[in-house]
Amino acid sequence: MSAPNVGGSADGSVRLPKAMKVKNKQPAQRQITAEQILREAKEIQLEDDFKAPKTIITDPQELAEYRLRKRKEFEDTARRVGRWNHSIWIKYAHWEESQKDFRRARSVWERAIDVDYTNTNFWLKYAEMEMRHRFVNHARNVWDRAVSLLPRIDQLWYKYIHMEEMVKETAKARLIFDRWMAFEPDHAAWMAYIKFELRYNEVDRARAVFERYCEVLPSVKAWVRYAKFELQHNDVARARGCYERAMEALGEDCHVEEFFLRFAEFEEMVKEHERARAIYQYALDHLPKAAAQELYTRFVAFEKQHGSREGIEDVVLSKRRFTYEQEIAANPLNYDAWFDYVKLEESTGNHERIREVYERAVANLPPGNEKRFWQRYIYLWIKYALFEELDAGDMDKAREVYRTALKLVPHSRFTFAKLWLLAAKLEVRAKRLPAARKILGLALGSCPKGKLFKEYIQLEMTLGNIDRCRTLYEKYLEWNPANASAWLKYAELEVALAEAGRARALFELAISQPVLDMPEALWKAYIDFEIAQGNRERTRLLYERLLDRTKHVKVWLSLAKFEAEPLPQPEEEEEQQEGEEAQQRQPPPGEGASPAEREARAVRARGVYERGLRALREGAPDAKEEAVMLLEAWRDFEAACSDFRRRVEVAAAVTAVERKMPRRIKRKRAITNEAGLASGMEEYYDYVFPEEAGAAPNLKLLEAAMRWKRQKLAGGGGEGEAAGDGEQQQQQQDGDGQDEEQQQQQEEEEQEEEY
Repeated sequence: MSAPNVGGSADGSVRLPKAMKVKNKQPAQRQITAEQILREAKEIQLEDDFKAPKTIITDPQELAEYRLRKRKEFEDTARRVGRWNHSIWIKYAHWEESQKDFRRARSVWERAIDVDYTNTNFWLKYAEMEMRHRFVNHARNVWDRAVSLLPRIDQLWYKYIHMEEMVKETAKARLIFDRWMAFEPDHAAWMAYIKFELRYNEVDRARAVFERYCEVLPSVKAWVRYAKFELQHNDVARARGCYERAMEALGEDCHVEEFFLRFAEFEEMVKEHERARAIYQYALDHLPKAAAQELYTRFVAFEKQHGSREGIEDVVLSKRRFTYEQEIAANPLNYDAWFDYVKLEESTGNHERIREVYERAVANLPPGNEKRFWQRYIYLWIKYALFEELDAGDMDKAREVYRTALKLVPHSRFTFAKLWLLAAKLEVRAKRLPAARKILGLALGSCPKGKLFKEYIQLEMTLGNIDRCRTLYEKYLEWNPANASAWLKYAELEVALAEAGRARALFELAISQPVLDMPEALWKAYIDFEIAQGNRERTRLLYERLLDRTKHVKVWLSLAKFEAEPLPQPEEEEEQQEGEEAQQRQPPPGEGASPAEREARAVRARGVYERGLRALREGAPDAKEEAVMLLEAWRDFEAACSDFRRRVEVAAAVTAVERKMPRRIKRKRAITNEAGLASGMEEYYDYVFPEEAGAAPNLKLLEAAMRWKRQKLAGGGGEGEAAGDGEQQQQQQDGDGQDEEQQQQQEEEEQEEEY
């Protein structure tokens, strides 16, 4: 039978209803969420749960049939899934128990245990069934089998003992505890045994259990519990004995924060404050600092409550020690932390502690054989030696410290002159000069340094051993002949000894060296030496030899000054030593000389200036600033000659020098960046000497324009005066005819400074 054709057409096609348009698209006032829909669906499902019908049994036959049917269901289910679904056996046994058929229930439990005897739930449910129905012996049998098969399951032992206690079988419960303790359970089992004995006021038995407990499980927890037990029973001596026995029995294992905290708290509780303080200090000295934070906090609180001012200071020091120990543990090569730690210990004055920290510090060698790694480390040894010498007063120990430090430094790669010198000065203070010389000689032989030579020479100079000083200077110069300072010091020594010949020979050797680090200082010292000797010819020859090597402007200036001034006379030097009044009456050097002599010196100085200017302009055309410096000095020199020359001659000489002066002009040049590309223009000042004027284009034209501009500014710009002067009109016409570029250059040149 086919379904009727609803809404179909004559040809049998189905017509769908016409889609309706939603007229109101505004949201409804009450919104329905997906969560609400799911909740309503769940509620409908719960209401429609299937409920089994109640079965009413009216006669024994129906009951037997029900039991038979139910057992068959359980058996089928157990046979099918009982191996892995253990809840089937529990339901089966509970159903048999509900039917009061305990024989069958026991049979079900036994079958379940055969399936999996390791299932603790089977044993617990089985024994609980026997206990509920007061089958004590049956329950005891179940518990006994359970703990025999599963002795590591603490829950079975607890339940077994609890049952025996409930039936007032204390002796049997104690036997069960003994059986359990034979398996050496954890701390909770032992404490349960002890609490069991204490419930029946068996203190001696509980103490015996504690002894077994601490023997089987030797730990801080066990001994602390034992001590608390004795303290609770007001036996202070036994409690203290527990802590002391714990330290002997555990050894290093008892060095934990908790043990010392409990021990100190115990002593503080029984008013033994000195004992508590000793325990705190012992713990802080032997425990790692990172593992004793709580201990330190307790110690601070203890000292604030029971300690003196010294004790509080010790606590503060301990806190700072703890901080430094943390820094050192994080980075043993942090030498700054070691320095602070040593400084802290030195403030206490305990020499043993200070030595211990120093030894720990110097044991941390730098990571590599590079001097930068050793620079901070070597000061630890120096401070260590100074402590032994100055604070401890042990010279032998200080000497040993220096000796050990010198052995550690790899002198083949680098050395520390300060270490050698301090070791030698220690021997000098001990009045052992041969030992000091031996140390310095060993230093110079293995790792020579300029500082070592200087200090060794200074030592011998202080002692007045001139021959040794000369020998050391010779060794010094053999080792480093380019050291101009060493040559100067050696020559100064000979000059001080009035050995002019030896000093001159040293200067000659020095300037003949192919390489010198400061040749200018050496030449200056040699020239000053010859000047002091009053030998003008030798000095002049030295200047000439120096000019053969360099044409520097300072050499020319120095030579010109030398030629212009007189040499110092011995009489004048003696007069300078007579006193301040004699110096005021003394005439200036050279003032007493005749005008002819001064004129001769001026001629020689003027010749030097001329040679210098010619050498600078010809040999180094780009050294324009040096040439200007020379000309300025020359002009000042000519102006200073007014004391023995006429004003006309001085003015002519100064004018002659000024004619040689260059003109300073402002110019522009391109700036290039690192890539070599032009990045702009910059202004700079350049000098144009008179001999260069012909090479400069349009220079005369620019000068004429400048003169016209100055005349116009000086005349006030009057028309009659300008019209009456034909030459000025012509210059004005020439200036107006210049192009814009030349006019701009003229304006720039108006701002120049003239020399």
